[in-house]
Amino acid sequence: MPRVLLIEDDRAVREGVDLALRRQGHEVAATATGEEGMERLRSFRPDIVVLDLMLPGMTGLDVCRGIRAVDQTLPIIMATARGDEVDIVVGLEAGADDYVVKPVQARVLDARIRAVLRRTGAAAGDAVLPKIDTYGELAVDRPGFTVTLKGEPIALAPSELRLLLTLSASPGQVFSRQQLLEAVWEHDYHGDARLVDACVKRLRTKMYEPPRAPRYIHTVRGFGYRFAAP
Repeated sequence: MPRVLLIEDDRAVREGVDLALRRQGHEVAATATGEEGMERLRSFRPDIVVLDLMLPGMTGLDVCRGIRAVDQTLPIIMATARGDEVDIVVGLEAGADDYVVKPVQARVLDARIRAVLRRTGAAAGDAVLPKIDTYGELAVDRPGFTVTLKGEPIALAPSELRLLLTLSASPGQVFSRQQLLEAVWEHDYHGDARLVDACVKRLRTKMYEPPRAPRYIHTVRGFGYRFAAP
């Protein structure tokens, strides 16, 4: 039974989503503030966090950054009533793996949760090649599902790791943003390219990629990205 930590300050929304997720077969711990959410994180040990962006006091962005400071692999879905592009991008860059805009139907949220958990749980089995691939100073251990740079491990969130595995499996191949949405996030509809762009930005930062001259992940203007092996 998936364990979901729901952090939502609106009581009606919180209780409605809590009930709906329980009916969908999830075990839910629901809190009203970011501070309470961080406390429950330690005791409840969730499989995934559904996090409202607009929280009183400790904001959703603060919570997201706080989680990422101690756990790079715990999946986070950000929920927001605001469709503003800046808010969404900032949330994704803070470490969220996916997002939904409220009001969201319970079955849609359930599908997103299960998709994220499926990607995370099946990750090691999704390895493309049963070996360690090296690209200059970068080593991708596909069976072990780990990445090192100059011999030092890089802590990556699930979406970041799957994105790197997808790109690096086919060096030189250009992937459109929609192709990456389908491969990494399982968005089989016309998805939001901001998910891809924000994830690439986070990944480049963790790989110490020079912003103006990245070594590994190259932008193909107007289309998408490709992985360049040095």
